[in-house]
Formats: sequence, C-alpha cells, structure tokens
Amino acid sequence: MAAAEIDPYDPKPTLWQRHPHLAWMLAVFGFTVFLTYISFPPVNTGEAAYVLALPGILWAYRKPSFRMYAWTVLGAQMVAWTALLGWLHHVTWVGLFLLGPFIGLLVGSWFIAVWWAVPRLAGHRALVRIFALLGLAALWVVFEWFRSVVFGGFPWLPLAASQWQRPLVLQVAAYGGAGVTSFILICFNLGAAAYVHRAFFEGVTGFKKRTPEFSVALLVLMGGSFPFLADSFNQQRRPLVRAALVQPYIPQNEKWDAARATDVLHTLEQVTYDASRKGAPELIIWPEAVTPWALYRDPNVQPWLESVAKRTGKPLLFGTVYTQTMSHPDEEWYNGAFIATPGEGLSLIGYAKRHLVPFGEYIPLRPVLGWIEKFAPIGGDFQPGTDAAPLLVPVGSRRVPVGVLICFEDIFPALARESVLAGAEVLVVLTNNAWFGEGGAAYQHAAHSVLRAIETRRPVIRCGNGGWSGWIDEFGNIRATLQDENGSIYFRGAQTLEVTRDMRWAGKQSYYTQKGDWFLLVCVGLAAGVYYTVLMLKPPRPEPVGETVF
Repeated sequence: MAAAEIDPYDPKPTLWQRHPHLAWMLAVFGFTVFLTYISFPPVNTGEAAYVLALPGILWAYRKPSFRMYAWTVLGAQMVAWTALLGWLHHVTWVGLFLLGPFIGLLVGSWFIAVWWAVPRLAGHRALVRIFALLGLAALWVVFEWFRSVVFGGFPWLPLAASQWQRPLVLQVAAYGGAGVTSFILICFNLGAAAYVHRAFFEGVTGFKKRTPEFSVALLVLMGGSFPFLADSFNQQRRPLVRAALVQPYIPQNEKWDAARATDVLHTLEQVTYDASRKGAPELIIWPEAVTPWALYRDPNVQPWLESVAKRTGKPLLFGTVYTQTMSHPDEEWYNGAFIATPGEGLSLIGYAKRHLVPFGEYIPLRPVLGWIEKFAPIGGDFQPGTDAAPLLVPVGSRRVPVGVLICFEDIFPALARESVLAGAEVLVVLTNNAWFGEGGAAYQHAAHSVLRAIETRRPVIRCGNGGWSGWIDEFGNIRATLQDENGSIYFRGAQTLEVTRDMRWAGKQSYYTQKGDWFLLVCVGLAAGVYYTVLMLKPPRPEPVGETVF
C-alpha cells in the first residue's frame, strides 16, 4: 500500500498543535512562580495566596504525564523559593542556590500528591471528593511541619505568613497554630480549582457549574475566620511598658572588626543616650549580639554595660555573645541576652539561644562537614541553651516576665510556646538582619512574629540592628514600626513605644499554648485516611443520562 502523499498546500501544524501540553507547561510554570512570589513579603499581595496553587491543581485535572508535570511544578517552586530567599546572596551565593531549590522541592512535592490524587477522583461521589480535598490540605500542613525538622529545620514563610498584614484569617492560630490558616488557604485553592475546571473544561452551564468542593472550601474559609474575630472585641488594654528600641545599624563587615570596636561602642552610646533623653522610656532594648566583644571573655564589657545602664538610669535588655569562662581553652560560646540595671548592674541570670543557625553558629555533623567555614567569624561552634524561663525585667515597681527569642527563633512556634508556658507575659525578639542587606529578609522575618503573637496571645516586641523593629499586639495587629523620615525601616536611630496589654489575656494561656500541635496530628490522620480511601475505592459506575452524582 503506497504511503499517503503529503500535500504541500496543507497548512502546517502550529507549535501549540504539535505540542499541546506546552501552553499548559508555560502557563503553570509562570503563574506559579509569579503568584508564589507576590504572596509573601516584600511584595505583600496576600490575596494571591488564595490561588497560588490553583494553576498546578487545575493542570492535574487534565491528566498530564508525570514527567512533564513534575518538571514543571518542581521547577516553578525551585525558582520561586530561590527568588524569595534571594537576600541570602549577601552571605553566600552557594547557600542560596542550595537552600532555595531545596525548599522549592519540599513545597513542590505536595503537587506530586495532587497529580496522583486528583485524576483518581473522577466519577467519585461528592463526599469522597470533599474528603480528598481536606486530606490534600492536611498534607500541605504536614509538609510545612516537615520543613521545621529536616536538617535542623527551616520553616521560613509558611503559607499563613502571607497573611501577616491581614490578621482576620489568622485568629484561628490561637487555637490550632498557624498551620490551621495554611490549611484554610490551601482548601480554598483546591475548591477554586475544582470550580474552574467544572466551569471551563467540563462543558456544563448554569447551576451545574456549582461544585460541592468549592462550597466546602468557602465554608472552611468562613468557619475558620469570622467566629474567631470575636476574640479581638472589647479589649481591655493597659500600659505594659514604655520601651526604647535602639537600632545601631552597624554594618556587618564592621561589627566584628577589632579596629572598629571603639566606634561601635560610641555609636551605641550616642543612639542610646539620645533615646533615653527624648522618649522617657522605662526600658531600653538593644538587638542581637550588639557588643563587639564577648561578654565575660573580655573583662571590659561588663563594666561598660553597667555604665550605660547607670548613665541612662534605665534597665537595659540586650543581646550579646558570651562565654562561661574567661580566656580558657575549653570556653563555650553562647548567643544570648541579659539585663543590666542602674542599681544592681549586670544580672547573672541570662538567656541562651536554644535553636542555633546551621553553618552560622555551628557546623552540623562537624566530623563530616568540618571543612565548611561558619558564616559568622566568631569563635568556634556555639552551644545551644536549654532553658525557656523568662527574664524578669524591672519596670517601675513591677517585674515583667519577658520571653526572649533571638535571631530566627521566632520562626519556630514551639520556642515561643515554651517561653509562654514558662511564664512569659511578653515576647521580645532580638535580631540582626544586617547580614542580609536591605531586601525582603527583614519583612519576611517580621511576618513570623505576627504568627507567634496570635498563637500565644502575647504582645511581641522586635528590635533589629537595622529593622524590622516595632511591636505587635496579641491579635496580630502591627501597632508600631520604626521608620525614618523617608519611610524606610533601614536606618540608625531609636524610638520609644508605648506597649500595651489586653488584660483579658494577662496570666491566661491560649488554647494552642496549652495543647500544642494537636492540629498537626489531625492532619497526619486525615492525610493518611485520604491516601487509603483514594487508593482502595473505585468510582461507581456512571449514572444514567440526566441524573447527577451527589
């Protein structure tokens, strides 16, 4: 049989006709990167979080090949997270191109579960599809938790953090943690994708476009938001402390330069004394590791700190690197916080950072990775603290129990919860984001403090070397942010803030503080249940024409 001749006048197929999935690949990749990036600080388009997973979910309904789908969604997440963590290049380009893609792979792995589950739901009754929607949302929460433990943990920017300037949907975190908000947002993504697919790809019209998945997603959104808004009504706010937050804004390349140490001290003194005169504070707060020499290791540090407290006449809460022994070959290094008062001098009781930064404060698996230098040029490996007990800060005739979190400790919910369980009535975050330039790092970091404030129902005061500094109330409202005359958070200066307290929560613990990550356990069970349900159940036979499956 002769082969069919090719008619030279026949129209040639277009690129899209030859590669019908190419448009989907490009659209899903582009929209996923764009929506993920703008959902979080510094862009802060939190509304995008309601649809950032929709393109990938919608494509899963079209049953693309695994290879094509995996390359697209994993690649999109790797690019998006490398862009979100772009500020890390100020410290290390190698670290950026390792951490960014790694986080992207962890987040993108959730979409692989979507690719597996969604096509298997075709023909199933509504209850099964709704159960699967809830299970996939639960799996997202499990993956976020996994990021907090793998390789030391880096739960940076959970989906809930996208709402840090929109606290309505965050209030439920006081009962189940920030993971509940992530669950709500992903539920909406899944329900919206089901609706869009039915409306545009299943050839239905009118009321038949309605999907039970989207209806349930709306109920989850409303049920997880509005009932908890009542907690913020009828507040009984009382003054807690007038605190002067000092931003010395010492460049990182000068901070540990011995030749610049005297200049660093003069800068601290100048900004601090100016703040003490102008703001009439009851407490002065300095950021993380503010002294250019280690406390106790250098005999001049303690007298200088006590002289500053005496000259201002105010207690001083400050972050510092310190050692337990003085100039001893076996000395142990800590990153901590202490109090110095005008009358009693330096308190012997301090706080030691409990969760250290890998490769910044210690080398994980040192026998294997010891050849890798730490990013921070300070001594050897730091030692982690073990005590969450608050520091008792004198404020007038009272002593306020302050739970200290240093550096990135506020991205770990368990650390803030432990501090409150130990008696903290206010959380203070001392940090130094000067490592990361003037990009989005400080804003992304501050978003986590909003989550911790709501989860624990405790005010959070933040003091950074050059920003973000300010305070957040128990309901996630940002009450004050330090800015210069140009509206920038990156500047040298200080400001005295009137921090208040809702007395309804004084001495009272939130449900999340008391019960911990109970919602995570629910999500683990729900995700496992959905896996076996989808794996074992087969869809029923198609109903006769004219009947609808409910």
